[in-house]
Amino acid sequence: MTTLERARRQLKAHPMALDATLAAGVLICMVAGSFVDPHGKGGVSWGVRTPDFLSLVLMALGAAALVFRRRAPMRILVLTGTLSVVEGITGDPRAPVAMSAVVALYTVGSTTDRPTTWRVGLLTMTVLTGAAMLAGPLPWYAQENLAIFAWTGMAAAGGDAVRSRRDFVHAIRERAEKAERTREEEARRRVAEERLRIARDLHDVVAHHIALVNVQAGVAAHVMDKRPDQAKEALAHVREASRSALNELRATVGLLRQSDDPEAPTEPAPGLDRLEELVGTFRSAGLHIEVARADHDTTLPAAVDLAAYRVIQEALTNVQKHAGAAAKAEVSVVRVGPDIEITVLDNGTGEDDGPGTGGGHGLLGMRERVTALRGTLTTGPRYGGGFRVHAILPVKTRSGPAKDPV
Repeated sequence: MTTLERARRQLKAHPMALDATLAAGVLICMVAGSFVDPHGKGGVSWGVRTPDFLSLVLMALGAAALVFRRRAPMRILVLTGTLSVVEGITGDPRAPVAMSAVVALYTVGSTTDRPTTWRVGLLTMTVLTGAAMLAGPLPWYAQENLAIFAWTGMAAAGGDAVRSRRDFVHAIRERAEKAERTREEEARRRVAEERLRIARDLHDVVAHHIALVNVQAGVAAHVMDKRPDQAKEALAHVREASRSALNELRATVGLLRQSDDPEAPTEPAPGLDRLEELVGTFRSAGLHIEVARADHDTTLPAAVDLAAYRVIQEALTNVQKHAGAAAKAEVSVVRVGPDIEITVLDNGTGEDDGPGTGGGHGLLGMRERVTALRGTLTTGPRYGGGFRVHAILPVKTRSGPAKDPV
């Protein structure tokens, strides 16, 4: 860091010291200018005139006032303007006290808005120039009078330009900071959504396959001694369900890998084309299921297809876990206009896994999946016993939230 940059930073850190330095420089310029005679015989000459005592006092007061220009710019302008008017009327020869008013007017322009700057600037130009022209000792067309007019105008314009540039830079910086905050918030939102989606997938996979493993393991333990062949079959189903669980868990966790990882999964997400395979795993666990489809070979978007599969999977898992050993389930997939309707019914007597039970997240996960696609999900007990899950998913996905029916 150079000496000049270090001094500049120190002055910015101590604005009063900077204003005092500026006031001292203005005083030196005013005193030096008071000795210049622009009307000498040979042109501008030095040392041919001496300012009177009143002019020296007015210059000292004007320079001292500039020390406080940041605290009260308008008051300092009034004070320095008054001193300049007094000097313009009484000074002979005249001293450049108006220089302090020029600096004060610049300060006003750099700290206030544009309309105020131009109103105050025009008033200052009119008062100082008019007083010098009408009541001063020099002719109205003297160059000193025209200089007052020019310098006050440039001070107002310069102060306004500095303020405009400062506001422009501040606006750009604020816009950049806001954009950065927006990007960070968007990134956090996307991360939260992705984590929620992965959590739903993990829940669906674990709940479905572990429920099947639990049922088949219970069957195997029950018939191990009396019917070993059936126990072997049940254990085979346990092995198959656990293998499927591991595969799907591996595929889900693979989403967290880097894009260039060669072990990242390439198998597509499950959909309604695997409905028979899904139902077969439940049937092998002893659950009686009837399936009816009237979707007319509808091609669904990947998100809708996955959501429909997961809704059926979770609903059947709840039937398996809570509806009782003798429960039966009915699954229907119907295309109705622009929507696909999924219905899962059971005649069980147990309680389904839902938010109201306080223990599971199955229905909550289904509702989040369906709502994310602007669909609707209704769940609740059936008249006469059992439970009903009904989801309506749009065939064409849309963005934005949707309201769920109560």
